[in-house]
Order: sequence, then structure tokens, then C-alpha cells
Amino acid sequence: MPAPRSEPSPLRGPLLAGLGAACAFIVLAGALSVFAGGEPAPAGAAADIAARPDPVILAEAEPEVDAPAAPFDDGPVEDVTLPGVADTEAALTAPPAPERPAAPRAPLPGLYEDGPGGPLPVIGADGQRPDAAYARAHSQRTGPVVALIVGGLGMSERLTLEAIETLPPEVTLSFAPYARDLQGWIDRARAAGHEVLIELPMEPFDYPNNDPGPHTLLAEAGAAENERRLTWLLSRAAGYTGVINYQGARLGASQAPLARVLARLEARGLTVFHDGAGRRPVIEAAGREAGARLVLADRVIDSDPGRDAVEQRLLELEALALQNGAALGSGFAYPVTVEAARAWAEGLSRRGYVLAPASHVAKLRHAQTRET
Repeated sequence: MPAPRSEPSPLRGPLLAGLGAACAFIVLAGALSVFAGGEPAPAGAAADIAARPDPVILAEAEPEVDAPAAPFDDGPVEDVTLPGVADTEAALTAPPAPERPAAPRAPLPGLYEDGPGGPLPVIGADGQRPDAAYARAHSQRTGPVVALIVGGLGMSERLTLEAIETLPPEVTLSFAPYARDLQGWIDRARAAGHEVLIELPMEPFDYPNNDPGPHTLLAEAGAAENERRLTWLLSRAAGYTGVINYQGARLGASQAPLARVLARLEARGLTVFHDGAGRRPVIEAAGREAGARLVLADRVIDSDPGRDAVEQRLLELEALALQNGAALGSGFAYPVTVEAARAWAEGLSRRGYVLAPASHVAKLRHAQTRET
């Protein structure tokens, strides 16, 4: 007796039709690949592609703590880590810049000499200073002037690109001297219209537990040793209009050694910016002793890195500019700082203020000093 026939499943037809369509697609794709001169794709290629993860986005790595270095032992540059920044090869190399109007190529002829790491800035035979040659041109609009320096750049690709590409070109950018391809980053920032500073690591009170990195300028180092360190730092790249401190509370409290450093910077035609943290009277006295073009910031805008606090410091800069004619702020390239500064700058002109590069505030204050 023949076995009873089972009823066909209601899903069997659609499944067979779908399987047939998939087979036809694979055969057709293989044929097209061969026709185009390539090899047929493996049978599991579509599934493999679908299973691949999304592209990895570089994350900010937690910094490693280096062991304290022996006195005056600078160590290899590649080993340096700084607080709050990534330290990976991908994050330290500047990506290719998009096509933009080029800034004058640095170094400019007659404004450099050979140094241990590259070109060292010098005052030209005709008296031209690097700080003037590399400064961003500023319009002569009238109104209270506000300038902003955003620093800590070059050590994180994501943060550096965000600062270069989203902040107005009038915002001055400062770069850590330890960044790999530092010249590439500076070239990219200048191509986007920003003027640039180099950060000088200076000794804090808790050094070496808090180590700003190799070639830190020290209060107890001799003049020749600090000169050697300064020469290395300044020769890391070209095209910057001046320098700004990175930390440095202890050196900033030591007038004589600080004055010697400032005198060397003045001799090379560089403006010295300082974030203003620390003993301002000592820093100002060292600047006068050295005859340096020294400019102290009026506010560190992200000493409290909360969004509300940063916005409050930016408003204080406006009040100081209204009161004194000009004001200068400094900050670090935290995401909150960059975003708050970008949003704040958008409405400045409507409120009657003029956003200017830091070099313009330096020029105004230098002129006031000469008049008094």
C-alpha cells in the first residue's frame, strides 16, 4: 500500500522561488565579474561583507604615565605622553590637507637658520621679525577687540582637525612641539587662515611627578642648558608667529631664569604669549627685564571645563574688551571648548565686537607700552 502523500507546505513555493533568485543573482554576479576581467567573487563574499564591522573611529586613549626622567635626560620624543591627549601613531600624523589657498611657504627666506631639528627663526638682515612675517593680517574694523588662543593641538587627530576646520580663522592655534609631522599640522592650520604658536613646556611646581615632556625649561637649569632645550623646541617647525607656555608655574615664579629664556625669544623676533596662570607680577617683571614682547592672557576660558563655565569666561572677555579696548583668552582644545568658542564667535560681530588674531592684541599692547 503506497504511503500517504504529505501536503505541500504553504511556504515551500516562496522559499524555492527566493532560493532560485539568489542563485541566479550569484551566477549573474560571477559572470559580470569575469566579463569585467576580474575573478568571480567567492560564494560567501556577500555574507562576509555584511558581517564586517563599521569602520573604526580613533578614540582618545588614556595617557600612560612615564617614569620620572633623570635630570636633563630628555629621552626620545616618541615616548612622550601629555595629560588629556592621545598618544598613537595615527593621532600624531597630520592627514593631507584639502585644496585651499596656500599661505606663504614657511620658512621664509632670510628669517631662519639651521637648528638641531630644523629651521630656527631669526630676525632678518633688514630687521623683519618672524612674529610680524607669520602673523595673520587683520582688518581695520573698529570696535572692542577680542582674541582667543586654543592650544594643545597636534597630539590628537580628531581634536586638531576639529579646531582647524570649525573655528574661525581669526582664532590663533597653538601646537605641542612633540606632535609627529608638526610641520604638516602647522601648514594645514596656516592654509586654513589661522596664525600659529608653538608651546614651550615649562617646569610646574610638582615636576618631575608632573612632567610636561622632554626639553622642559627648568628653573634650576643653567643658562646654557635651557638655551639648548629652547633651541631644540624652536627648531621643530617653521611658520609660527610666537610661543606660549605649557604649564610652568615654578619657572614663572623664578624671575631670573625666566627672564633669560624670554631674552632669547626676543632675540629671535618672537612674541611670547602666556596663559596668565601663576604669579603675574613675577612674569611681567621678567618680561620687562628681558625687553620681551610679552602678552598675558586675561582669562583661561576652560580652567573649569564645564560648558556653562566656558561660556561665562567668554562673556567676561567681552566685558574686558569693552572696558580696555582689547582682551585675550586662552584655552585647551577640549571638545566643549572648541564648540563653545565656535558658537560664541558666530555672534560677536552682531554684538559690536571684533574677533582678531592674538598677534593683533600683542601689537596693540606693545604700542601702549611704548607710549608709556
